[in-house]
Amino acid sequence: MALPVLSSSAVKFRRVLAHFPQELSLAFAYGSGVFRQAGAAAEHGENNMLDFIFAVDDSVTWHMMNLLQNRSHYSFLKFFGPNQITSIQSYGAGIYYNTLVPCNGRMIKYGVISTDTLIDDLFHWKTLYVAGRLQKPVKILTQNENSKLQAALVSNLKSAVTAAFLMLPESFSEEDLYMQIAGLSYSGDFRMIIGEDRSKVQNLVKPNIPHFQKLYSNILQDCPQVVYKHHLGRLEASIDKSPEGQFTQLMALPKTLQQKITSLVNPPGKNRDVEEILLQVAHDPDCGFVVHQGISGIVRSSSIVQSAKTILTAGKNVCDFHQHRSSDFTKEKLQGPK
Repeated sequence: MALPVLSSSAVKFRRVLAHFPQELSLAFAYGSGVFRQAGAAAEHGENNMLDFIFAVDDSVTWHMMNLLQNRSHYSFLKFFGPNQITSIQSYGAGIYYNTLVPCNGRMIKYGVISTDTLIDDLFHWKTLYVAGRLQKPVKILTQNENSKLQAALVSNLKSAVTAAFLMLPESFSEEDLYMQIAGLSYSGDFRMIIGEDRSKVQNLVKPNIPHFQKLYSNILQDCPQVVYKHHLGRLEASIDKSPEGQFTQLMALPKTLQQKITSLVNPPGKNRDVEEILLQVAHDPDCGFVVHQGISGIVRSSSIVQSAKTILTAGKNVCDFHQHRSSDFTKEKLQGPK
């Protein structure tokens, strides 16, 4: 999963990591500060905020150590200590963000998630928050030898391909596949309607096709429904859209998504098992839409709670940032453009 990024070397990211407690099971960088994007994000390039996620085995201990090293990164919650911070971390997507942190001359944002919570999300798509990030190219900075975590990372990618196959037509291009995969974790995210750029998925995928190819090539090469000509950079797919084929794919989806689909289709008061309901969905001409609705339901819940948490976790830094921006704006108005 470690892929080439912008012109910056891995040394830059490792220097950032050196500022934090090193008890990390997984650390990765992601977003427009790491990978080129088309559109507005491309204008900022190497000046974009750097985004990181740290997975830790013991969140309380890690936050305790980080409070000793980087107390200023935290909002007022630092006064309540590592136990309360970890408690708040557990809500929503199970991740705690410190945002707008100056580090090595750049502004960074970093999220902390427990290894167990991450593994659960990767296998079962409980929130699709961090699992969704890891369905797109990221820059892996460190990863310990946790075989369950490694298996979960691979399982997440396979699930993304399966879900995309269910939502795509019988034949599609390689770019179509990556667009569908990249859009999974944005389905149902209210930020894509208010605040985020609606063309974000396209801007992310188009400049980064080689990164997606490297991420998914092994999985696609092992997929019997796809002829993946990696040396030509071309994918030829013919997906089985028969009820039998779709049922097999539905049964391979992560547990939480199967449950969401079940709740959408099963009438209240009826006690049918998941397999029976998924067989019904497999025969539905709108099978792909039902899968999309199920994914949207997962993402919607976690994104709303996670966004609400930023009021608590990012208060001071956000206020300082906006005060700084407001001050700069006032100066510019008084002094005129530079």
